[in-house]
Amino acid sequence: MPELRAWELLLAVARSGSLNAAGREIGVSQQAVSARISSLERQTGVRLVARGPRGSALTPAGVVVAEWAERLLRTAGELDVGLAALRHERQARLRVSASLTIAEHLLPGWLVSLRNAALRSGRDVPDVVLTAANSQAVVEHVRHDQADIGFIEGPSRPRDLRSRVIGLDQLVLVVRPDHPWARRRSPVTARELAATAIVSREEGSGTRDTLRAALRDSLGGAVEPAADVLALSTTSAIRAALVAGAGPGVLSEVAVADDLAAGRLTRVAVDGLDLRRRLHAVWQGPAQLPAGPVRELLTLIARGDRARSTRR
Repeated sequence: MPELRAWELLLAVARSGSLNAAGREIGVSQQAVSARISSLERQTGVRLVARGPRGSALTPAGVVVAEWAERLLRTAGELDVGLAALRHERQARLRVSASLTIAEHLLPGWLVSLRNAALRSGRDVPDVVLTAANSQAVVEHVRHDQADIGFIEGPSRPRDLRSRVIGLDQLVLVVRPDHPWARRRSPVTARELAATAIVSREEGSGTRDTLRAALRDSLGGAVEPAADVLALSTTSAIRAALVAGAGPGVLSEVAVADDLAAGRLTRVAVDGLDLRRRLHAVWQGPAQLPAGPVRELLTLIARGDRARSTRR
């Protein structure tokens, strides 16, 4: 796999349409750009750039690779910010506790936005300490002043804490492609799902609580779901178990998006079950947050959610 700087160079060529202009942008000579692009093409085995007397342009394959590279660099930026958030090298100015689904799939992008907003305005970038846990543990962190802000999933929110809806999520039933449910013509019913042993999150998880609440609403409180095949504490562990064929599972749509796109898992329709849920921010203190990183983070989240709704 080529190093990240090689992909940055390819994107510079795509933007500028010239090896010379890309070199000026990156800070190297045209000859160095040409040599690095050639090295990148040898390493990948793909012709990426077409050189001509009027400049350089990406080949059709290069356009596709550049789109992948852009996503890779964006993910690398999120990883960098996430790692910085997990370090305790300096006194924290913003302590964040988040449920695992939010911590893995949403919070990195929010923290990137928070950092970029601080840099644009000339303010110091907040030092962030991130704790990832299930929703029940997140609530306890906020209650005991171990976190300035918490992010949870689930059908209910704590009455003794302030809360705000920050987004919507959808749980989906997924199986491996060779599972019998993957070939069904009719949806799985709520009663069938309740009677089936599945791979699930542990007690205290917002994902587990949402599924249990949806089954109770659909079938009545007297219905007791079947025992779990496995109860695991991370989304990644559940995905691995599902891909290995441990059984059906119910997870956030964002958590299994890559597995669905790659064909590792198949989504199964469910009839008579509402698996939508709200995501909440929770905190202690006044309803109107004081100025500072917490308020700015929630403002950025709300702004991003409005932008996504507009695009939809």
